[in-house]
Amino acid sequence: MIHLDLIGIGTGNPDHLTRAAETAMRSADLILLPRKEDKAELIDLRRDICAQVLAGTSVRVVEFDLPVRAAEGAYLDTVEHWHDAIAERWAAEIAAHLPGGGRVALLVWGDPSLYDSTIRIARRLASVERVSVVPGITSLQALCAAHAIPFNAVGAPVLVTTGRRLRKGGWPEGADSVAVMLDGGCAFTTLDQPDAAIWWGAYLGMGQQAIEAGRLADVADRIVARRAELRRVHGWIMDVYLLRRGGDLVGEEA
Repeated sequence: MIHLDLIGIGTGNPDHLTRAAETAMRSADLILLPRKEDKAELIDLRRDICAQVLAGTSVRVVEFDLPVRAAEGAYLDTVEHWHDAIAERWAAEIAAHLPGGGRVALLVWGDPSLYDSTIRIARRLASVERVSVVPGITSLQALCAAHAIPFNAVGAPVLVTTGRRLRKGGWPEGADSVAVMLDGGCAFTTLDQPDAAIWWGAYLGMGQQAIEAGRLADVADRIVARRAELRRVHGWIMDVYLLRRGGDLVGEEA
């Protein structure tokens, strides 16, 4: 029997780990760490977390190269094929390193349930009989904490979306607060919302954390320039932001 634990590890700060996450890591027989060619710092952070949490245990840690998503083709099709390839790689690593069954864990940035496909990929594994999820701190929580703001305005919802959808459809109808993830193209620059406020953050929870906030019309260009410089320096970037209409820059108490 293969038991797969998907463990949310927060946004890069080892202090984000919950006691449940640490317990799950120590209970594993095998922890798989994915490597991405352009994000060496991320594997280093996972290594550091494992070194701290697993000291004195016999848990095996195995690294593997994560398949790369095709750059050409329809978005949903390329994602589907990519997820298939990742599932095949997981299956191969589990079969090679845990042939007799046992407990395997994957360390997931943020939380496995929010804008992450780890759970969906795990369901493709015929060899896995049980999947458990350990929740973690998300980039949206880290963003609001970094800026000391509430996620929502009083009695109001927040719509969570992607940069691709924001660029394609504009400001979502009926939403005064919009949280945007996975935006490699700074879609906020396409919005005609000069009075909206934006709270932006990159590398949240990490040593190189960077944040900006202000009226969209005032700070959009500064965020674009700073984001480009950070990406040049580090070779990669992960960022997220919250947009809000009709509120002040310190937010409103929820």
